[in-house]
Amino acid sequence: MSAPLLDIRTSKRTHDEAADVHVIVAHDRMSRKGRMSKADSELAREHGIDLHQRLEREEFTGATGSLVSIDIEASPTKLKTFVVVGVGAGKPKDVRIAASVLSRRMARPEVKAVFVSGLAVASDDAMRAWVEGLYIGGYRFVGYGSAAKKPTKTVVIVGSATDRAQPVAEGTASGLAVCLGRDLANTPSNVKSPQWLVNQARAVARKNDLAIVVRNRAQLVREGFGGIVAVGQGSVHPPALVELTYRPKRRSATTRRIVLVGKGITFDTGGLSLKPSDAMVPMKTDMSGSAAVLAAMQAIAQLKPNVEVIGLLAIAENAISGSAMRPGDVITHFGGTTVEVRNTDAEGRLVLADALAYADQALNPDVIVDLATLTGAASLGLGRIHGAMYATSDAAAKRWLKAA
Repeated sequence: MSAPLLDIRTSKRTHDEAADVHVIVAHDRMSRKGRMSKADSELAREHGIDLHQRLEREEFTGATGSLVSIDIEASPTKLKTFVVVGVGAGKPKDVRIAASVLSRRMARPEVKAVFVSGLAVASDDAMRAWVEGLYIGGYRFVGYGSAAKKPTKTVVIVGSATDRAQPVAEGTASGLAVCLGRDLANTPSNVKSPQWLVNQARAVARKNDLAIVVRNRAQLVREGFGGIVAVGQGSVHPPALVELTYRPKRRSATTRRIVLVGKGITFDTGGLSLKPSDAMVPMKTDMSGSAAVLAAMQAIAQLKPNVEVIGLLAIAENAISGSAMRPGDVITHFGGTTVEVRNTDAEGRLVLADALAYADQALNPDVIVDLATLTGAASLGLGRIHGAMYATSDAAAKRWLKAA
């Protein structure tokens, strides 16, 4: 995995003598002198730095993601750098961004240990977001390049008035899940065949004690998953449907069941409705919905919520050959609904239709969430920054937005 190698701890101390970098977290609502503790100011003076004066000179405001780095010219200790990073209003999203900015800055081989001051009384949500941000910002895909290097380990010690083991563990689980999803999406498609993605799901299931069922092409044909079969029939790499299940230890008749459904097109040529070459280049990421579901299942298994969660990965490669599906073909989905294919480059909805129908008719869910790189209309309407969301329940939509 291309996640940064971090050893994140909490400490009631105000600094650590083993740290190479001392980080001060600053809010924009504080007065300039109030942006740091007395202990931080004294530590800086011991190393010949007037932090207040330096921040004035840099016109540092504490805005989210703003950062000032001050190298120590002749340090009497191991400490080499002071960093002040802004978290704006201090909300979890601000803290996550600030930690991401910091993580990118400290991703250097010479940085072995970092102490973070200014989060001592932060909420658990903010502490969780800080840890997530360290992983998200420190991610570097090291996969298959000839110059790929493994990251070096960094110890991050966060000053805290109380034990924060739980939010640190939760932030680590979600941060590593994001890194896993990115690795899956970034892997080139000459490696990432449908079977490769199935193998990754098996590895996650084995490591995290998840139940897994894999339906191969013959089983998909026999059970009526016509959409997945049709999309995958043009490729030498057969399609599959992966079903991962997390069950909480304490279950009852009232335990809720959530089903996550992910589109898993490992490469999309467009089929016979061929994509232009420029549009085809990023199509190794057309399985990002399945990547997100698989990553979520890993995090869920580690966080152990008291709900049952099932993840479905509808996996196929949309390729061109004499056996590829054609415009005008009529296919029968799981459950018996028939559709006519008008454009073979609209394959995502075909595999999702099977998986969604199966989730609804066979799994008795309380909630279904599907994730997909489904349509270019979303980016045309909303741009590249915002994602599209559709819901049949306003209450579910509000909960989803709050979680995001």
